[in-house]
Amino acid sequence: MEQTSLDLFSEHTPSIKGEPVRIVFQNSDNGYTVMIVKIDETNEPISEKEITMVGFFPAIHLYETYQFAGRLKTHPRYGQQYDVENYRKLLPKSRSGVVNYLSGDLFPGIGKKTAEAIVRALGENAISEILNDPACLKTVPKLDEEKGSMIADTLLKNEGLEKILIGLSDFGFGSQLAMKIYQAYGNESLDVIQENPYQLIQDIEGIGFQRADELAAGLGISGNHPHRIQAAFLYWLNERAMNDGHVFMPEQVSVIEVQKLLSSSEEISDDNLEHELDILEEDGKLVRDEDHLYLPELYYAEKGIVTGIQKLVEQEHAEEFSESEFLEALGKVEDKLSMQYADSQQRAIREAIQSPIMILTGGPGTGKTTVIRGIVEVYAELNGYSLEPKDYDSEHPYPILLVAPTGRAAKRMKESTGLPAVTIHRLLGWNGGAGYAHDEDDPVEGKLLIVDEMSMVDIWLANQLLKSLPDDMKVVIVGDEDQLPSVGPGQVLSDLIQSGAVPVIRLTDIFRQAQGSSIIELAHQIKEGKLSDVTEPKNDRRFFRCHQNQVIEVIGKVAAGAEKKGYHPKDIQVLAPIYRGNAGIERINESLQELFNPPDEQKRELTYGDHLFRVHDKVLQLVNNPDEQVFNGDIGEITAIFRAKETTDKEETVIVSFDNIEVKYLKHDLNQLTLAYCCSIHKAQGSEFPIVILPIVKGYHRMLKRNLIYTAVTRSKDSLVLCGDEEAFNQAVNRNDVDQRNSSLTKKIRERLHLDNEHANKGQDSDHLVEVIDKASE
Repeated sequence: MEQTSLDLFSEHTPSIKGEPVRIVFQNSDNGYTVMIVKIDETNEPISEKEITMVGFFPAIHLYETYQFAGRLKTHPRYGQQYDVENYRKLLPKSRSGVVNYLSGDLFPGIGKKTAEAIVRALGENAISEILNDPACLKTVPKLDEEKGSMIADTLLKNEGLEKILIGLSDFGFGSQLAMKIYQAYGNESLDVIQENPYQLIQDIEGIGFQRADELAAGLGISGNHPHRIQAAFLYWLNERAMNDGHVFMPEQVSVIEVQKLLSSSEEISDDNLEHELDILEEDGKLVRDEDHLYLPELYYAEKGIVTGIQKLVEQEHAEEFSESEFLEALGKVEDKLSMQYADSQQRAIREAIQSPIMILTGGPGTGKTTVIRGIVEVYAELNGYSLEPKDYDSEHPYPILLVAPTGRAAKRMKESTGLPAVTIHRLLGWNGGAGYAHDEDDPVEGKLLIVDEMSMVDIWLANQLLKSLPDDMKVVIVGDEDQLPSVGPGQVLSDLIQSGAVPVIRLTDIFRQAQGSSIIELAHQIKEGKLSDVTEPKNDRRFFRCHQNQVIEVIGKVAAGAEKKGYHPKDIQVLAPIYRGNAGIERINESLQELFNPPDEQKRELTYGDHLFRVHDKVLQLVNNPDEQVFNGDIGEITAIFRAKETTDKEETVIVSFDNIEVKYLKHDLNQLTLAYCCSIHKAQGSEFPIVILPIVKGYHRMLKRNLIYTAVTRSKDSLVLCGDEEAFNQAVNRNDVDQRNSSLTKKIRERLHLDNEHANKGQDSDHLVEVIDKASE
C-alpha cells in the first residue's frame, strides 16, 4: 500500500532551513527540546542569523541540516522563538557540513581529522555512500574496523528512526503526536498505520475517528471497509461512555448513529454493519447482551459489581449483638462524645451494625458525618477495638477503613471524624499503568469499610473496590443521591439504591446546627424544586444581578471584598459549569490570578502552552498521580519555580504544595495542572469551601440543570454568593431532566438475588429499604 504525502514542505510553506548548534534542553522521555539553530535559509520574517526553536525532536542532532515548519512567537521572557510543528532532515550538502556532522556528538571518538579523511575518501556524498554500502568505510585510510562499524551502525539506526518520524510527518502528524505514535509502536509505526490507521484511535490520545478516517482515506480505506466500520462502532461506544457516562448503548441506536458517522458517497448497508458487529463480538472487542452493546471492560465491571453485592448481601457474620448490647454501647459513645443521637441517627447506626452492607444517604445538614462517627465508635465499642492507630501494626492492621474517591473528600472525612481516611485509589494500592495491588486474590485487610461520596465513584472503581474486599468485611456506603453522578461511566450509587437489594437509610431531617444556614435551606429547596426568592439577602448568602459580560467584574469585586476581610484565596472558590466564553472558567481564572497573585519582580513565573503559572498561584491537579499520592481534583499552591540551570533535571521545575505534600513537576508535566481560582462544579465535587462564588447566566444554558446547581450550592460551608440572572437560576432548578445513564446494574442485581419489582426502591418502605422520617431534633 502506497504511503500518502501531504506535501508539508512545499516551496510556499513558511519554514526555516538550518543547523542545530546547541541543545539547551532535551527531555529524553518525550523528545521535548529547546535548541539554538543557525539559519541557512528561510522565508520567515527573521533578520537574525540564529533562533531558538522549541518542539518535540526525538531524533535531532547537532550540525545536521533540517527544514523546520512552524510559527514565530514571542516569549514574554525569552523573546522571539520558533515553535516547530514539523521537521525533516536534509543531508549535508557541503563538504564542511558532512565533516561537522561526522565529528559531532552522535559519533563519539570521531574527531575532525577522521571525519575529513572519510570525506576525502568517499566524497561529499559520504553519508549516502555509507548508508548504501557500509563496507565502503574500509577504503578510508587508518580507520579501524571498530570505529567504522560504529559509524555505519549509528547512521543506519538513526536513519531508521528518522525515516519513521519523517514518514509520520508525511502522514500529517506534528512532531509531538509523531513521538507519541513512535513511543507506542516503535519501528512498527508506519506498518501499523498502513495496515489499520484506526488502531490509532484506541492507542494514541488526541486522535479521534475523523482524523483516523482522513488518514485511512489517503491509504485507500473507505466506504464499507471492515476496519472502518469496526472502528466506528468502538469509537461511538467509547464516546458515549466517556462523554455521556453510558455503560452500554442500545444496538439499534448504535447502528443508526454509526451509519451517520460513516456517511459518505458510498452507502453502507445494515447487513454490512451487522456483519462487522458479529466480527467484533467474535473477537471479544465488544459484548452483546440482549439488545445492548457494551465495551468489554464496562460489561465485566458491571457484572463484577453484581457479584460483589451478592457476596456482601449473602455473607454470614459471626457477630450478633442484642438490642441491649447495642444500646449500652451507644450510651457509652454518647457519653464519650458529649452528645445524644436522634432516633433517625440511632436507627442508621443500628442498621450499619447489623447489616453486612448498608447505604446512608441524605442532603446537607442531615447529619451524615455525625452518623459515620457514631457507626465507627459504636462498632469499635461492641467489638473491643481501639481507635488509636498506634495500637496497630503490620501484623494487626487497623480494623476500620474510611475512604473517599478524592484526596479532598478523604481529608474532609478525616477532619470531621478525627479518624484516618484515605482515597480509594490509595487503599487499593493503585500504581498507574501497573494497575492495583489489591484484588480478589489479594484483598485489603480490615473489618469495617465506610465509603463516602459514593456518587462520585464510577463503575470501574466500584468494581475494583468490591472485588478487593475480604469475605467478612462490613460495608457502609455514604452519598447524596441528588448530586451529580460520577465523571466516569455508570451511576453506581443511584443504581444500588434503586435495586432494593441493599438496606437504605435516608436522613431527611435538618439538625439544629444546620437549621440556621440559609445555604442548606436553599439546597433543600433546589432538591425539591420549590424555590423562594433567591435574591433576598441572607446572613450567609447574597445574589448580585448582572449580565453575562459583567460576571468577571462582579466576581472580582466579591473576591476582593472577601480578601479584605481576611479570607485567603484558598478559602474563596469560584465554581462555573463551562470552560470557554466571557464567563467561562478560563477567563475567570486569568482575572482572579491578576487579583490574588499579580506579577511581581520577586515572584517567578513560567509559561506552558496557553497557561501562565506564578509562585503562590492556586492550582488544580487534573490527573491521578499515585506515586506522589496526589489525585484528580486536589488543590495546591505553587511554592517555587526553578530555572533549568538550577536543577539536576536541567529543566524548568515547579514545586506545588498539596496539604504539606510537596510535588515536583518538570515543565513537560505541567499539563497535569491548571489554575484553580475557578474550577468546574464536577472538579469541586467532594470538596467544601468557606466561601463559594457561583455565577449563573443564560449563556450556560446547556449545563443548567438541577443536580448541577444543587452540587455547586452544597460545596459552600459558610458563605454563598450567587451572581448573574435569577431567571437562569430558576430555569436550572426547574430543569430536572437528569441525564439518565444506560445501565443494567439495578436489573442485574435484582435478577441475581431473585428480587421481584416490589423490592425495588420506589420510595415506599420494604424489607430492604428503611426510610427515616423523624422530626428535627429539639
